[in-house]
Amino acid sequence: MGSDARARELAGNLDEADISSRERAMIAFALRLTENPEDIRKAEIEKLRAEGLDDASIVDLVAVAAYFNLINRIALGLGVRLDEALVPGADPEELKKEMERLDGSA
Repeated sequence: MGSDARARELAGNLDEADISSRERAMIAFALRLTENPEDIRKAEIEKLRAEGLDDASIVDLVAVAAYFNLINRIALGLGVRLDEALVPGADPEELKKEMERLDGSA
């Protein structure tokens, strides 16, 4: 499966995606960290450990999620637009909506 199809699959329904329980736990944790970081509890860290992640891997997971959150907020805050050529397989309608949102016309 190509990376675009894989991303769409994961964005659609994480519970039904064809991924390992370890990958599911990592993605669920990264989403929770992104959406509600103040709600992270020790039990969630322990779930990652139960899936085979050691402390260094958990730190890496947190760092990658935090990095992408930072970069996305910088880009969105400055109104940075993605070059369509850099987004292979991008839906032209979705790109148009994003451009309109950035322009304030959406």
